[in-house]
Amino acid sequence: MLIDMVFTLIFILGVYYLIRYRNNVKNAVLLTKQADFPKGEKEMKSVLIPPEWKEMRPLSNSTKSYLYVKWGTVAAVVLLLILLVTVLTTDLFGSSLFTIAYLFFIIIRSVQHPGNLYILPNGIILHGKYFPYNKVQKYEVERIVRWHQLYGLNDRVNFGYKLIIQVKGIFPDNHFLVIEDQENLEKIIGLLEKKGVPGIRKQHTSAK
Repeated sequence: MLIDMVFTLIFILGVYYLIRYRNNVKNAVLLTKQADFPKGEKEMKSVLIPPEWKEMRPLSNSTKSYLYVKWGTVAAVVLLLILLVTVLTTDLFGSSLFTIAYLFFIIIRSVQHPGNLYILPNGIILHGKYFPYNKVQKYEVERIVRWHQLYGLNDRVNFGYKLIIQVKGIFPDNHFLVIEDQENLEKIIGLLEKKGVPGIRKQHTSAK
């Protein structure tokens, strides 16, 4: 009985997360029209998204990635419901609580939009979620040179800039991307600092 209650709670929280995530992305799509950065394809391509280090993709309701979130949310909720009913009415999974919990987690995390960064007049969009500037705590910049933890992972990452943005919440959350060139990094930093977001530039030296 207790196990049934636990997985029912996981189901409810999972559905809440999925719907909230979809709404965040939907809201972010509308706000991208106000973006001060990126303003064109060249600026967008300078933002590299971990862990595959692919160029940032547009956040638009006509892209495949957005449609995946839109309809993937529906599919994920249906799969969670089927899994919950299976757990409550059958003994298919036996007593393997870890397996059941893992399946719930995989389904919930399967609906994700590729990372992104938009700088807006009143806030930022970071990985599909809007944060007003009073929620943006600080930024940090690290040059990716030899001996940096990201150096060597991708040719375009080498000698780029790791941009970490910390946002406020119940638990402070750090997000990072890689900006390929200094010109676009300075545009981003300039816009953040103009809105009062403090930052740190860390110096790294390569060993000889």
